[in-house]
Amino acid sequence: MTGSHTQDAAATAPPGPARPGLVLLVVCLAQFIVVLDVSIVNLALPHVADELGMNDADVQWVVNAYTVTLAGFLLLGGRLADLYGRRRMFLVGLGLFVLASLAGGLAQGGLWLVIARAVQGLGAAVVGPTTLTVLTTSFTDPAARGKAIGAWSAVAAGGGAVGALLGGILTEYLTWRAVLLVNVPLGLILMVLAVSAITEAPGTGKAKLDIAGAVSVTAGLAAVVYGIVAVADHPFGSVEVLLPLLAGVALLVVFVVVERTVAAPIVPLDFFKHRNLTLANIVALIGGTAMVAMFFFLSLSMQKAFQWSAVEAGLAFLPLSGAVVVGSMVSMKTLKALGPRPLLVVGGLVATAGLLWMSRTPVDASFVVDLLGPTVLAGLGMGLVMVPITSAATSGLEPARAGLASGVISTTRQLGGAIGLATLVTAATAHAASLTASGTARTAALTSGYDRGFLLCAALLLVGTLVSGLLPGRPKPA
Repeated sequence: MTGSHTQDAAATAPPGPARPGLVLLVVCLAQFIVVLDVSIVNLALPHVADELGMNDADVQWVVNAYTVTLAGFLLLGGRLADLYGRRRMFLVGLGLFVLASLAGGLAQGGLWLVIARAVQGLGAAVVGPTTLTVLTTSFTDPAARGKAIGAWSAVAAGGGAVGALLGGILTEYLTWRAVLLVNVPLGLILMVLAVSAITEAPGTGKAKLDIAGAVSVTAGLAAVVYGIVAVADHPFGSVEVLLPLLAGVALLVVFVVVERTVAAPIVPLDFFKHRNLTLANIVALIGGTAMVAMFFFLSLSMQKAFQWSAVEAGLAFLPLSGAVVVGSMVSMKTLKALGPRPLLVVGGLVATAGLLWMSRTPVDASFVVDLLGPTVLAGLGMGLVMVPITSAATSGLEPARAGLASGVISTTRQLGGAIGLATLVTAATAHAASLTASGTARTAALTSGYDRGFLLCAALLLVGTLVSGLLPGRPKPA
């Protein structure tokens, strides 16, 4: 049955792209921009906060607005290319991303910027999965497709590495607004190239979109994050905290009801009856929390506590980002032989050790003595985990559902980053505020607050590592 279906698909598959190099360039650059905008804003955050009058609790929304919207609409965005045509939706998503980048670069207030970042996330949720759809449908030869996806993955991993340094350079020598405005010319060039590079495949246009599910889960998560952030300024039992939390929970209940009743849910709930998928999503949720929070705390501590320039901070991120790439390459080469579990456990323990070391960073930190070692350890460990987590999620699944499993893992990782960042920033801010109130110098209080954030990241990551020990081990020989 499966072999017959594969042969039929191969027989009816369209030929490879007429200009494969151009197609690969367009989709890789598009994915690079989507990933870049998660990390490029981090080093601009202190400058954003100063100019727009935002505190640490508020400025995290510059990150969270993007990640929450991206996560909430990622699976829905992946279906749009199938329904309405891949080139059309690529251009629509990229156009929305460019317009939102322009609006964010011109922002005159914190709310304006946060809304622009949310719209950016919506555009990215369409562009990101569409790039992979274009690759898999354009490169029909298995060997060529494997190389294309390998290049796409490498560029996606490199986006985080380049983002930190580029963000520091643009912020230092131009303005924080440049980290958003740089997307405008890049996006317009990509749109022009896409018109000639990507051949349109007619969409089915038949299936209904689960818009209610995407909107309810995104709004629910945003409300929960808002309630968590409000704890920094209001008592937990106050209306300012409980109202958004309860509203968020209610919306998430609506999401569950929608997914149980709608004809074509974005996430079939019976999907999570698969043990490996559920465990892998727990690990991805925790891993997303640790990675996003680590970048956030490092960015603020280096500039606000240690008084480093944006360029110095950007350069300090390079060993960490390089270690992530190295860890990813090692896991790709050893995954088939070892299976996902050893890589997840070893990677989790290495990253936990790096974060624990980071949690002891002193006020007068030196990069070589205090940060080089722990950041390399944390990056290497996180890189080791990134590839096998998807393999663990899809282990034992029929091929038809493996793609959805990969999309769910990506969504969960983004959600972990948003909810986890809100929780950890609230805890770190409260700790720093209590020290300041007791008479501790501001710089020492900030450093201690960020160190508390690293410590909580390490604790969470250790829990995730224990969970990963329950995932599949070394594959049995055929």
